Amino acid sequence: MRIKALLIDDEVNILKNLQAVIPWESLNIELIGTARNGEQALELARAQRPQLILCDIRMPVMDGIEFLEALREFDAEAEVIMMTGYQDFSYVRSVIRYEVKDYILKPIDYEELEKTIKRLAAGVRERSIEAHSMQQEWKHVFHLAYEKVLYDRIVDLGGSASRPFLKLTELDGDNLAFAMMLVDVADYSQRERSWDDKERKLWNFAIQNILQENLTAFNVQHSVLQVRSGEWCVLIERSAPDIYDRDQIMGWAEKLRSAVENYLRLCIRIALHPSEVTLKQLAKTYKSLQRSLNLSQTADTGIIVSEKARGSTEPSQKLWDCIEEMVTGLKRCDRRRTETSLKELNDSFRQLPEASFERVAPIVHYLCLHLIREMRAMEVIGREEELEVWRRIDQHHGIRDTLQVINRLVDQSLESVMRKKTSDVLMLSARDYIERNLSAELSIDLLADYLGISGSYFSLLFKQHIGETFVEYVTKQRMEMAKSMLALSDKSVTQVGQMVGYAERRYFTRVFSKYTGMLPSEYRDRQHNQSGAELPAWAIHED
Repeated sequence: MRIKALLIDDEVNILKNLQAVIPWESLNIELIGTARNGEQALELARAQRPQLILCDIRMPVMDGIEFLEALREFDAEAEVIMMTGYQDFSYVRSVIRYEVKDYILKPIDYEELEKTIKRLAAGVRERSIEAHSMQQEWKHVFHLAYEKVLYDRIVDLGGSASRPFLKLTELDGDNLAFAMMLVDVADYSQRERSWDDKERKLWNFAIQNILQENLTAFNVQHSVLQVRSGEWCVLIERSAPDIYDRDQIMGWAEKLRSAVENYLRLCIRIALHPSEVTLKQLAKTYKSLQRSLNLSQTADTGIIVSEKARGSTEPSQKLWDCIEEMVTGLKRCDRRRTETSLKELNDSFRQLPEASFERVAPIVHYLCLHLIREMRAMEVIGREEELEVWRRIDQHHGIRDTLQVINRLVDQSLESVMRKKTSDVLMLSARDYIERNLSAELSIDLLADYLGISGSYFSLLFKQHIGETFVEYVTKQRMEMAKSMLALSDKSVTQVGQMVGYAERRYFTRVFSKYTGMLPSEYRDRQHNQSGAELPAWAIHED
């Protein structure tokens, strides 16, 4: 790290000697200037913010003590070495309160001065690294809390958990706005039927990372929130003087769609909201984008622009409202709300003329997809039960038959949700959070804060429900994901380690070797030799 230094003395010869004798370049220090008095030095200090200052005490216009007093009003961190004659050493007492780190007597011993400069420069660098590390850590924690607020607003589970956070960070929810996209894997439910749990996690992980990488390349403030399996909400901050540029947002969406298709050979659909979205509008807009993706006649074209929400008396709109109420009731474990909305849904279907059935058929089909995905996310349906539901749907061709399947699904969901204990729900949320954040920093305190419980209680519950300690479980999930990525992608060992939460290759290699008994490179070679085939096209990612 290169640091900046400022020299202050009214004697020209001393300034010249300081510049010539001290090996500034080899010390990796940049001299940003010299000054003959305190006033000149203050101008340079305000403009350049040097981290190291050598300053004489006795100077005309403004002496060293007055300079220090003015300097500390705007810079409390700069290291200062005072240069003084023996007869002026009594002045030292008066500058103690200004945190002067060292004193050099004139005539100057340049060898001693060089050692002092080297020591203070090392301290500056060390503190800078610590401050940067702390800043990054706080930035990460802040972003996780920020994304938690956004996620809660999107899924709209009620309560006011986000208010204290917004007040604490002085964010104005009314002024904060976003460009909002909903990304969904085309034919996801059909695709997922052929995937086991490991494959499902790998596909979701791969898509999330591609979205993140490309949005980072756009150089915009963003959040990628996985709302459920195969579905992500992309929020790009738009604040004054930013302007919502639909063409620009469309361009970003197209690049995201192309990136996923090129790297994974997988088609995604993206719905865009046509204008900026405020914090209060997130939940409503999310539902609107879902509706657009699943009911729009152009939903299969890859990118669609959602219509602005508006009132409607169309039968499809009434049915959709019932569906939204039902799913919200399930998420909130609200039996009355769920059963009431299910009854309204059945009544609405009974009132529909036969001629309208064809028009609402896509809604009925979407309701099945929607319910199954939500039930899977809440772990109230097993894989075999899910496949049996799909078999029943495939066998039934009429809307009334499909509606019977929906009724059974909702009843099953309600019973399962109501049977779940609070601790079960907490651990389900914990496992979901871990799965969605494998590449981020994970800790007991972070998860406990996320769930609103103490760290010790979280550790106890986790061990009881999962059968492993938190560290054992997270390490296992990361290592299994790393094994899949090493076998199925051409990303470097360092990149794979970073994508599963290990910033340093050496540490990742040590953990991986302990877990598998071999180096990451050895594991990759063995997997490729056993498969006897080249990497699948979707796995190849040119860096």
